[in-house]
Amino acid sequence: MNHKITDVPNKSAQAGQQGQPNEPGKGHHTASTAASIKEYGAPVLPALSKGSNIHCMTIIGQIEGHMLLPPHNKTTKYEHVLPQLAAIEQSEEIDGLLLIINTVGGDVEAGLAIAEMISSMSKPSVSLILGGGHSIGVPLSVCTDYSYIASTATMTIHPIRMTGMVVGGPQTYEYFNKMQERISNFITNHASITKERLSELLYNTGELANDVGTVLIGSEAVENGLIKEVGGLKEALSKLKELISKAKEKEK
Repeated sequence: MNHKITDVPNKSAQAGQQGQPNEPGKGHHTASTAASIKEYGAPVLPALSKGSNIHCMTIIGQIEGHMLLPPHNKTTKYEHVLPQLAAIEQSEEIDGLLLIINTVGGDVEAGLAIAEMISSMSKPSVSLILGGGHSIGVPLSVCTDYSYIASTATMTIHPIRMTGMVVGGPQTYEYFNKMQERISNFITNHASITKERLSELLYNTGELANDVGTVLIGSEAVENGLIKEVGGLKEALSKLKELISKAKEKEK
């Protein structure tokens, strides 16, 4: 069955570019900067300012999976993000990860791979949803140690979709069901929402005109147990610094 599993609302994708952790004290020549732009969509991050120990990563636009998206689509490429996460985990200069999210969703397996890797990191992490954390962006929003959502940001909760050839048989439904279970289990394991409530939001037919699902705005995501608090950059950085301090105390 030739297909691609996606989890994107019915609207144009918007996206992001990824930097990579910088190693303070090492010069970067023009050639290496050009190579970094080609590979990551952005030059390496500037050296950490004095006293800074936090790496900021963005998940923006559409999450690209095993298939390349059209060039006019801005994307977050999982093959760029995963090595960065490994580098952050090993870095002695970085003590915490701030995950900025504004995504329409994208490839299910690529999104889950990123979410699983972040959730398994030993270093403290905090997510902040600005604009939107839709579809597969939901697992990415809850995979960190703590999560925030801006008061005007939204989260679209809906079942997975499939593009490409679909075989009209019971096996296809079972496959869909297993894929949805993977996502739902991850969300309920990393957030306070119950599986029953999540199913209600997923299969709500009374809210979206041409779709099944639910749109949650700001505090509604908190009330439903998906996100911890409503807040912005100040709150997210403050919480991350608090988690870093607690982690260092445990190491003593």
